[in-house]
Amino acid sequence: MNYIFDVDGTLWDTTEIVAIAWNDAVEDAGLGEELGRFIKADMLKKEFGKPMDVIIDDLFPGQTQDKKDEIMLRVKIREQEYVSGCTEDLSYPGVVDTIKKLAEDNGLYIVSNCQEGYIPLVTDKLGITEYIKDQECFGTTGLLKADNIRLVLERNGISAEDAVYIGDTKGDYDSALEAGVGFIYAAYGFGDPVPVPGYEGRKIDSFTELNA
Repeated sequence: MNYIFDVDGTLWDTTEIVAIAWNDAVEDAGLGEELGRFIKADMLKKEFGKPMDVIIDDLFPGQTQDKKDEIMLRVKIREQEYVSGCTEDLSYPGVVDTIKKLAEDNGLYIVSNCQEGYIPLVTDKLGITEYIKDQECFGTTGLLKADNIRLVLERNGISAEDAVYIGDTKGDYDSALEAGVGFIYAAYGFGDPVPVPGYEGRKIDSFTELNA
């Protein structure tokens, strides 16, 4: 089987440290006095999984496009800086060992709506780079998640029937359906207990259940 992973809310949770980075980026953009340090981890959990420009629109609806673009640039810089410098283990329990075990008999990939450079940062921090065969993200291609899933499948000669996407939000579920791949819901992540009402697909309450 070929497993394609989401990142935030599936492999790890960086929202506490990233909230600090975002608030510092707001101050860098000269909006600290106007907006204050209003961004909280729980707020980001509701936004992560969306492309960065959508998150910026959601969090800064009253700003001009030029100011939103500036905030986005400063957020990217601060986020990379703070996450790369973090010494805490931000991964969910058992992620690294499970990845290593799965890689023995399966193809492992990552597709996210994150910014360019974020996935290599994740795999480097977790020490799993050698186990991930390919990766793709919105920040690199400008494509949404379903299209990036298809892109990874095409590049690696994988049929949709032989792939499953693991994610923690309704958006992940919708993307998997659109791409025609299977789906496993990470119920421990940032989303609701189920991605959609009446969901009867596979659901895991711990990443380690992928080895079950």
